[in-house]
Amino acid sequence: MKAIICDKYGTPEILRVAEIEKPVPKEDEVLIKVYATSVTNSDIFIRSSKVSLKLLIPFRIMMGLRGPRNPIIGEVFSGEIEYAGSRTKRFKAGDRVYGLTGFSLGAYADYLCLKESDSKRGCIALMPRNIDYIGGTYAAYGGLLALQFLEKVKIGIHSKVLIYGACGTSGTFAVQYAKYLGAHVTAVCGPENLGFIKSLGADRALDYTQSSSVKLLDKYDVVFDTVGIAKTSALKTAAKSALMPSGKYLSIDDAGLLLESDRLNEIKDLIESGAVKPVTDRVYPFEQIAEAHKYVEMGHKRGNVAVEVNSAIWN
Repeated sequence: MKAIICDKYGTPEILRVAEIEKPVPKEDEVLIKVYATSVTNSDIFIRSSKVSLKLLIPFRIMMGLRGPRNPIIGEVFSGEIEYAGSRTKRFKAGDRVYGLTGFSLGAYADYLCLKESDSKRGCIALMPRNIDYIGGTYAAYGGLLALQFLEKVKIGIHSKVLIYGACGTSGTFAVQYAKYLGAHVTAVCGPENLGFIKSLGADRALDYTQSSSVKLLDKYDVVFDTVGIAKTSALKTAAKSALMPSGKYLSIDDAGLLLESDRLNEIKDLIESGAVKPVTDRVYPFEQIAEAHKYVEMGHKRGNVAVEVNSAIWN
């Protein structure tokens, strides 16, 4: 089978396509034919090892000293069950599935093996029936990240919610989800995306590059920072204190991503109901995954950047 190999840390050019042996599943695992994956910020960090000096040593101990311990990186996948081991219960051959591989990585390949039970090494669930595999990668990563934090707070009709970094994968999901719950949503993004984010349902859109936007802040029940400490602005600093007396400030840096199939099932229901629609910026062929890494690293994507691993006919 073909796979993308990352055997040392570095720039996108180190990624190469190779032919390797197809994995053989154990009887408590499923074998998944991967149709699509995504390039996420997590993938960028793993490939480049560009983390703060404080985190560099723990990162290398956890992921690998000179290169990723698993040279096939990638966390997000959507695909089809080709084989279900005799000790599995949740899936059967032919099921369309999506999920994350966690610390086991391995999504940048034709096939991967996963246990069906949730752990730090992955989670898997049936895909929404009304989207294709490309959309499945958006739903898995953006949905898990957004819901993990927004479910910590009570959002309802008349709630005022501000989403900082509203045009990323988790940001676009968060905007749609908050609107579904009835909130008044203020979305923060760059000037080129103001119209786009309002088309997803945002009631107001603020340009983080303009200092005048600080004066337009309201008081919010929830402020959700989807970009973390890596990026800041005067508007972001001001938003931290633009809270109602009982308001909550949430950041994706507050906790690691939880890999939970129950949450994937909830995302499935949201997408099948039409409450949330996948947002995909670009789709790259498998052989051009280095270009996808370069694009994501620029930091200006709209929603998901997907990679087609295998072509599929979807009805």
